[in-house]
Amino acid sequence: MARATAENNGPLSRIVVRYADMMERLVAKAKENGFTAADWEPLAELVAVDEFKRVGCFREVMSWSEYTAFLTGWACSTAFASTLRRITEVPGLVYYEIEERHTREGQLTVVDTLSVFEFNKAGKLCKLNVYLQREL
Repeated sequence: MARATAENNGPLSRIVVRYADMMERLVAKAKENGFTAADWEPLAELVAVDEFKRVGCFREVMSWSEYTAFLTGWACSTAFASTLRRITEVPGLVYYEIEERHTREGQLTVVDTLSVFEFNKAGKLCKLNVYLQREL
């Protein structure tokens, strides 16, 4: 992942960068035979899986198990890379703005994404809100 440093930000920003790095590695690994939702376990170390909610760009809400199933289907068929634009931490939240590049069946799609990572008192990710911009 090409990115600016999160070292000048707080501990939650560093968790988000770690999460994003793991995500890119796991998406690459997903192209191997036999990849399943269980292979997202390294990410689960950073997540409060029992309270986690992901709210997508269409306001759809997913639990951790629903999200990892969704990720598995996407990652097995899509190449993914991102560039960090901005990262900002405030108490309990990290605003993470990236450019995403998705390649599927030879077709490149570029998406500007702002994800809001919300953390519980234990420093675990409990909510992820995703906002997207892309050309029609």
